[in-house]
Amino acid sequence: MSTKNELRLTDTNAASDSKGRTWGLEGGLFWWLIAGIGAGIIIFFVLLVVLDVSLAMSFVAALVPVLICLAYIFALRQGKPPGYDRDCFEYLTTGRGFSPQTGHNSNHPLL
Repeated sequence: MSTKNELRLTDTNAASDSKGRTWGLEGGLFWWLIAGIGAGIIIFFVLLVVLDVSLAMSFVAALVPVLICLAYIFALRQGKPPGYDRDCFEYLTTGRGFSPQTGHNSNHPLL
């Protein structure tokens, strides 16, 4: 016989909804940061050792891929819905898609 004070336990799937966080970044976004840092290290050593560029110029050039990855992560992925980055790139390359063109000047009264 059960009483009103007895707790009822049910299984939930709350943990499966999250992809987790690493270093404060959602899901696997830290891999983008790792890739940017790796590319920066390669660029730094190629410029410094192979091409004999100055230390300051090598460092500045190595910062470029890291900053690009950080801009991508925080502007297009972190805290945004899935597919937001792809939608932004598609909008930049193809325009509005299936929506009507606004501001279209035509001599025809129905267009």
